[in-house]
Amino acid sequence: MHPALLSSLCPSACRRKAPSDRDCSAVSTSLPPSARPACAASAADKQARPLRVALIGNPNTGKSTLFNALAGLRVRTGNYPGVTVEERVGQVKWEGHSIELIDLPGTYSLSARSPDEMVAVDVLTGHGGQPEPDVIVCICNAGALERHLFLVSQVLEIGRPVVLCLNMWDAVRKGRLTIDCGLLSQRLGVPVVSTEAHRRAGLEELRAAIVTAAMHGQPPKAPAAMPDVFEAEVRQLREWLLKNGCPKDLAGDFLMRRALLDEGGSVVARLRMLTSPELKTVITEARARLREQGCVIPGVEAAERYKAISELTAEVVRVPENPTRTPSERLDMLLTHRVLGLLICAAVMLAVFASIYWISAPLSDGVEAVLASVSDVVTSWMSPGPFRSLMVDGVIAGVGSVLVFLPQIAILFLFIAILEDCGYMARAAFLMDRVMALIGLSGRSFLPLMSSFACAVPGIMATRSIENRRDRFVTILVAPLMSCSARLPVYVLLTYAFVPDQTLAGWLPLRGLVLLAISSLGLIVAIPVACILRNTAFRGDPSPFLLELPDYRMPSLQVVVHRVFDSSKAFVLRAGTLIFATTVVIWAAGSFPGAQDERYELMSQIEQLDPADPESELRAAELGDRLNAANARLLEQSLLGRVGHAIEPVVKPLGWDWKIGMGVVASFPAREVIIATLGTIYSLGGEVDETSSGLRGAMKSARWPDGKRVYTIPVAVSIMVFFALCAQCVSTLVVMRRETNSWRWPAFSFVYMTLLAWIGAFVTYQIGSRLG
Repeated sequence: MHPALLSSLCPSACRRKAPSDRDCSAVSTSLPPSARPACAASAADKQARPLRVALIGNPNTGKSTLFNALAGLRVRTGNYPGVTVEERVGQVKWEGHSIELIDLPGTYSLSARSPDEMVAVDVLTGHGGQPEPDVIVCICNAGALERHLFLVSQVLEIGRPVVLCLNMWDAVRKGRLTIDCGLLSQRLGVPVVSTEAHRRAGLEELRAAIVTAAMHGQPPKAPAAMPDVFEAEVRQLREWLLKNGCPKDLAGDFLMRRALLDEGGSVVARLRMLTSPELKTVITEARARLREQGCVIPGVEAAERYKAISELTAEVVRVPENPTRTPSERLDMLLTHRVLGLLICAAVMLAVFASIYWISAPLSDGVEAVLASVSDVVTSWMSPGPFRSLMVDGVIAGVGSVLVFLPQIAILFLFIAILEDCGYMARAAFLMDRVMALIGLSGRSFLPLMSSFACAVPGIMATRSIENRRDRFVTILVAPLMSCSARLPVYVLLTYAFVPDQTLAGWLPLRGLVLLAISSLGLIVAIPVACILRNTAFRGDPSPFLLELPDYRMPSLQVVVHRVFDSSKAFVLRAGTLIFATTVVIWAAGSFPGAQDERYELMSQIEQLDPADPESELRAAELGDRLNAANARLLEQSLLGRVGHAIEPVVKPLGWDWKIGMGVVASFPAREVIIATLGTIYSLGGEVDETSSGLRGAMKSARWPDGKRVYTIPVAVSIMVFFALCAQCVSTLVVMRRETNSWRWPAFSFVYMTLLAWIGAFVTYQIGSRLG
């Protein structure tokens, strides 16, 4: 090793004052003088393109906070091709260099056991169609350095220039421990920089170290962490792969070690496709030889790495002999208590969900009011006709179906960002892990599932905090079973229309009991569904729930704003476009084909009435009744009405007629739309709501051709059961597609939930009708 100061390559760094209580930012290990001339050509080449910088670290190290601080608002998000991992890339310019910052998902190791987990390996190594990074920034929690150096030791073996960032330096600054950054830099052979991302401290030094390492850095010559017998097997495996057609760039030390260590991992799967299926046998035999020599895989990796890490931290980290409890530790005695902690967590979650409902309701009403005003303006400017209907009922309604979700999404992610940045979210996941483990999930699934009671759209988006792919997908697939607020109007309409106003045991209202049972049905059914999914499509050993409990701190306003802005923007730009398109398609299906001349003529006559004419009110009521009847006929003649008639044999065993079936289909954009659809069908107009006595009366008087009532208590309950278990709405499926990066899982969700809902409604109706 040839230690040197960062100032030798970055003159601006040497102008800093002498190191003080947070002083390791200026210390690094750079190139030896003899190696610098060789870098000149490569440095010149790098001037012509953006420098690619990858950020990686354990969860809860402040990595995303640091990324947002470095990247600002110039961030684009998407998904890596073929996987569900979100790609976040920031474009910045430092010291005249264009920089491309890549924020990799938080991970505890580079053991890639799924295509999603392979993304980090591909980005860091420059394989799988990914350009190799010019420098890798490893972010560690300075207060938990020993645990985080495990990932660092793996990254050092990749062979790319590395900068080690010790974030959350306030733990060191406050005297809880001391870290000799110069010695750490010398031992690892990489620059070491300290930061406090939430306070924007140390960012200038980090930028300078990144640019220097990217332009002039050399791969660290880290000593091998594994035993000699293991390295011998690595060399032997490389020789076999090269003989069997493996590309030379894939036969590097890092991937060879991962192939031997990660049994059933994605590295082995890729190498098998490129070489020979016999690779699995070769690796199995190599592991058997290592086992005979006392080198048991995979346990040897953790043992050897932590042995080396312990020796290193014994040199560079000093902990006070009698450390006092930190404020975070004292607070955790209460907030993570087995009983009190759960009660506090339940109260916090209840406050979050209640706030989402209370705060978003007036905001959503405001959005609807603005769009209603726009509709009124368009209506006043245009004469009745198909084009005006398209603009008002298709385009404006489609925009409204997107924007109405925006307040809920923004508020949910506001609370998530605050809870994560202050450190409480990790405690909530820890407390709920034991409960969620009963259905094969981790504590991180709790918040997305509970959020789905307000709306599944932000709930599904909140699953991004779940690192394990199986847990994330199972949570996404069961989240729509939570009874969202859009279903409540349907429950209220049917309950108050058909359930008797009685009490049980003299005090328990029957209607309230029915509403509670229906609202809880999805949650109850979600338990066996999650267990089945976890043991079939997502079979595998339970994922270890590794969780870092960061210190409590004041949330950063800038971080919170970034998080809310990014989530809201992603929803509007990606999910919103598909939701809008689907709404327009449903409008067209409900409008065509069919004779619309009578409808538009009646609308024109109503608008031409003179308000000053004393007979205009009576005339408007007469024309309104005729218009409602015309709308009902048009709806029956439309494609949507024809679908209703076509599916009547399927829904008749549930006690439904074609009108109910069509209402369910028409409510796909938003489930509460069934009320307006039923109002149109029964010639009452689409302005009715769940409290409309006219709609309740029309439903009670609806008859089958043989004179029997269509709506009975068993029919009403079967409709509610269907709505409780069916896929929530098109918005849910679109967001599910975005989060899984495939239409396969939304299609699966729609099919399994529709079948589940049909079976539930069938059983309910058949049993209820037989019981009278």
